[in-house]
Amino acid sequence: MLYRFSHKTGSYGVSIVEENENGEVLVKVEQVIKHPKQGDLHDPNAVDGVFFHERRALSHYEKRFTPKSKLREFNVEEMPYEASLQKAITDLEEKLKEADTPHAKRSLENLAELKKDYSIQYKQNFK
Repeated sequence: MLYRFSHKTGSYGVSIVEENENGEVLVKVEQVIKHPKQGDLHDPNAVDGVFFHERRALSHYEKRFTPKSKLREFNVEEMPYEASLQKAITDLEEKLKEADTPHAKRSLENLAELKKDYSIQYKQNFK
């Protein structure tokens, strides 16, 4: 069974691997729902004078401990990790192209580099 899990600015479909006595669960990433935003989270639209972070999506099968209360209903189409990553990237790129701001342009540059990295990591071309 999959659950929706938000981590930083991304959102993922995860499965529970184990529960511990502290009420935390170990979750495993099965798909990407929303790709993390690029840039400085403390000044979200700034480009100059900030460290513009490149944020990767959590990797396929990556595991994280989280309180069980942070898991939500999985309410999107289930799909393979690579296909979901491509969809999440495309969705974010479309929003950024519509915004047409310096932040959006810089974010698109980051995503272009990330797609190269993802292509190597998952041995598939990301458009």
